[in-house]
Amino acid sequence: MASYLSTLSPIAPVRRIRYIIFLKDVLILACTTFGGPQIHLAMMLDRFVAKRRYLTEAELMELNALCQILPGPTSTQTVTALGFKIGGPNLAYLTLIVWAFPGVMIMTLVAIGIYYVQQNSISLNFTRFIQPMAVGFLIVAGYRIAKKVILNQMGMVLAIISALTAYAFPSPYITPVVLVAGGFATAFAYKKHEKMEKAPFNIQWANFFLWIGVLLAAATLGAITKSLPLRLFENFYRNGSLVFGGGQVLTPMLYNEFVEFKHYLSRQEFLSGLAIVQVTPGPVFSFASYIGVLSMRDAGLSGQLLGGFAATAGIFLPGTFLIFFVYRFWNQLKRYRAVRASLEGINAASTGLTASAAISLFQPMAENGLSVIVVVVTILLLEYTKIPPYLLIVTGLFAGFLV
Repeated sequence: MASYLSTLSPIAPVRRIRYIIFLKDVLILACTTFGGPQIHLAMMLDRFVAKRRYLTEAELMELNALCQILPGPTSTQTVTALGFKIGGPNLAYLTLIVWAFPGVMIMTLVAIGIYYVQQNSISLNFTRFIQPMAVGFLIVAGYRIAKKVILNQMGMVLAIISALTAYAFPSPYITPVVLVAGGFATAFAYKKHEKMEKAPFNIQWANFFLWIGVLLAAATLGAITKSLPLRLFENFYRNGSLVFGGGQVLTPMLYNEFVEFKHYLSRQEFLSGLAIVQVTPGPVFSFASYIGVLSMRDAGLSGQLLGGFAATAGIFLPGTFLIFFVYRFWNQLKRYRAVRASLEGINAASTGLTASAAISLFQPMAENGLSVIVVVVTILLLEYTKIPPYLLIVTGLFAGFLV
């Protein structure tokens, strides 16, 4: 790490030490943050603002709001943009790697373990309780987000309409349409926001063209070569370019594509991985690594690792390219009241998408009374006790072995 930092351009030793301390803080969060973007944000406020003072609370909240309106993993983009703010692009890319590595490694090992279990004719029936628990986690996540972002009747209406629309049209392409519509709905209420003096735009297009170029190149090469690793990269790059609202919104998109349409995973495998990623530290998007490994289960260990790497790179790169593109002119963009006003509608619509994902995953198990009970008990335990989520998952796995 130290040798890499020495290439960040000529920097004073004190600044280099600051970069190393920052990366250490990122690694600590990557290994200890459980629960998705809302929990991530709280812990970033504690470590990055209160403890280290890398930026102010207002700056971090603005940065997080910007990342919410871009496709990709919100927490990952926030911490990567902070690395960009502190040390430029090279530190930002290194920040991305440090932040994502623990979760990606865990989910890769989990997928390899599940494949090993199946190869030895061991049933995955022991995961039957953590599958409905995963739905419970998703419902609670949506509820907690809703409490923070739905501030009035308009927000509630937008959330309901978004949920119904996404449920009625289960296509990955409906997601950006719903979010843009939500943003437009509240953008017209811009007059309640304070006026700010506007500044001229200075847009650098390189990262935007890089984002588009990689997408087109991956799609073209995948279609020509029929290579599964290339197609996996393109599939996840496309999903990472379309998903707004974080990992909870990504879930139904991945389910539709890799379970219902392509049949790379069974529903049981998908839900088992979804439950485990809820108690894995770091970004929820590390779920992509799990799917990538199992999608190439027949290619041997090296092929599985290649599948996991292709999926991981595909899911994280588009959001990174986009945050690098937009962050450079964000200070000018946020001066427009309509932009700030649109955040309210986007957040409300994102909540509706999470609700739709929960309904889609719950529906197949609604006729199983035991599964319904597990979902309800999980919700109650998460909301009314302080039992850590990882302990709930461990208990669910243990119960699966015994019952």
